[in-house]
Amino acid sequence: MTVLEAMRSYMRRDQIFEFLIPDIPPDLDLTHGVILYLDGINVSFDGFKAINDLNLYIEDGELRCIIGPNGAGKTTMMDIITGKTRPDSGSAWFGQQINLLEMDEPEIAAAGIGRKFQKPTVFEQHAVTDNLELAMAGDKRVWATLNARLNGEQRDRIEEVLQIIGLENHSKNQAGSLSHGQKQWLEIGMLLMQNPKLLLVDEPAAGMTHQEMDRTAELLTSLAGTRSVIVVEHDMDFVRSIAGKVTVLHQGSVLAEGSMDEVQNDQRVIEVYLGE
Repeated sequence: MTVLEAMRSYMRRDQIFEFLIPDIPPDLDLTHGVILYLDGINVSFDGFKAINDLNLYIEDGELRCIIGPNGAGKTTMMDIITGKTRPDSGSAWFGQQINLLEMDEPEIAAAGIGRKFQKPTVFEQHAVTDNLELAMAGDKRVWATLNARLNGEQRDRIEEVLQIIGLENHSKNQAGSLSHGQKQWLEIGMLLMQNPKLLLVDEPAAGMTHQEMDRTAELLTSLAGTRSVIVVEHDMDFVRSIAGKVTVLHQGSVLAEGSMDEVQNDQRVIEVYLGE
C-alpha cells in the first residue's frame, strides 16, 4: 500500500489528520551554548509533588542520560518539555528566547523538540520508507499530504536517514516485520525526518537483545553533536556505554549529576536507586 492509499484509508475510517503547524518555527538562539533551561519547576497532582524545584540545563549537542527510581519525575519532566503537562511554577526555555510554557505541543514539536516514547509507534502495515515519508517535516494537513510528491532532496533525506538508522536493506519491508530493536530505530528515524534540535528518548534499550542495544548505543552516540539528546533509561550498562554526563532524579528534583563513575559512587544515589 502506498502512502497516498494509506492516507485515504485513514480518511475513510474518519481518523483526523488535520495538524496545526505553525507557519514559521521560531529561531533558536544558542548564544550561551545551552539548548534547554528548566528553572525552579514545580508540578503537583492531587497533592502529590511530582516535580519539586527542578533545575536542569542541557548544552547544545550534548547527550545527557537521566536516571532515577520509579516515581522520580522523569516522565513528568519530559511531559513539561514537550507541552503535555503545564507546571505550577517555574520556567522552561528552549534556547535563549523560546518560552516553552507559552506554546502548545504542536508548536513545541515544530520549534525542534522531538520525543520518542518507550513503546515504538510505527505504521506497521506500511513500508519503512513510507513511515519516513509520512513523518517528514512539512504541511501534514490531509489535502497537502494527498497531493504531495517527493522531490529529489526529500528522497535523498530519506536515504540519508535510512543509513543513519541502519535500515537501508529493509527500506521496502513492512514495518510490522521488523524486530523490536529495528522498530525503535525506525521511530528514531521518523523523528529525524522532522529535523529536531532536541531529541527526548524514553528507555530505548527496554526489550532489546544485547546486539540491538549495542547498535542503539552507536546510533544515539552518533546523533550527539548534530543535535542534543536526552535519554531516560534504567539499564545501567546501557547508560554507561553512551553517557558523558548523567543526571539522577529523586522525588522530582536533581539528586546528583556528573559522570557515570561519579554518580555510581555517590552514597545518596546508592541509597535511593542503585542499591535497590
